[in-house]
Amino acid sequence: MRQADFPYLPKDFIETAEGLIFAVVSYHPHQQKIGCFLRYVQNGGQWQKIDTEQANRLLDRHYPQYLFKSKQFDAEFHAVKPADVTVHHQPERCLKTLLERPAHDEIEEKCHRLIEILSGYGVDTSAIGLTGSMLIGQQKKGSDIDLVVYGRDAFYKTRLAVKQAIAEQQLSSLDISLMKDNFQRRGGSLNFDEFAWHEARKYNKAAIDGTKFDIGMVSLPEEVVVDHHHYMKQGISTLKAVVIDDKQAFDFPARYLIDNEMTPEVISFTHTYVGQAQKGETIEVAGAVECDSASGQRRLVVGSTREAVGEYIKVCKEL
Repeated sequence: MRQADFPYLPKDFIETAEGLIFAVVSYHPHQQKIGCFLRYVQNGGQWQKIDTEQANRLLDRHYPQYLFKSKQFDAEFHAVKPADVTVHHQPERCLKTLLERPAHDEIEEKCHRLIEILSGYGVDTSAIGLTGSMLIGQQKKGSDIDLVVYGRDAFYKTRLAVKQAIAEQQLSSLDISLMKDNFQRRGGSLNFDEFAWHEARKYNKAAIDGTKFDIGMVSLPEEVVVDHHHYMKQGISTLKAVVIDDKQAFDFPARYLIDNEMTPEVISFTHTYVGQAQKGETIEVAGAVECDSASGQRRLVVGSTREAVGEYIKVCKEL
């Protein structure tokens, strides 16, 4: 699953000597560096979670070596040399370790039971890892369980298992409180009703005894399409179009092909809009227009920052 020459995958965490933890976001190196975003900083012996704005400000002031300007994608993100990584936190190893020992707290106990339930529905649990706060042992009582599933087939089987487990009351759909909590963290530019409608049909989030869990997909090496295009940003645009291919709707990044000759592709780098639309549906999209400098072909990118302010994908429902 992991390449020997570049063993880093999205959803991994990498730690540096300065007390910084970055979330990996890229499958491939960028000028021999690991594409990532700063998520946690050491503060008085504790890990403190920070947002994109705080992260950029901290790096700009104190650790500019981790700021990266990609000429290929005309974008700024964070990047770390493999030599600067002191600890590589790998989700699949973390989950394996957790399952091999007794649970240390209520969240870990629920994680044990969740994996047991998924396994009972035929999910290959060796294709699952644990990311988010639990990957670095920073979970609190109200923390979510963030699972990562490696490979498209394994991910769709896990989603189906979640759907079946909800139908048979082994797991629960998100109640209004958990959905509102999810909305406050990730709602972006949608109103609550729009957000909840889209989320309820994805089956990539549910609850186990009142604790929310999430499943995210990471592609296997053979599923990753290497993008050699060079993109130039051309401002923000909004369009309406019909989705003609949703096979990569849950990938990272999520990819939708649409019936728009000028802009045939929509990409989402933010988790809010994975699985957002299905083939045959009309969507409204607001995002950053990127143009391939060689061919002139355009794409619309949602999630140029993690918070994706002013950017969205939503289905145009019949009134």
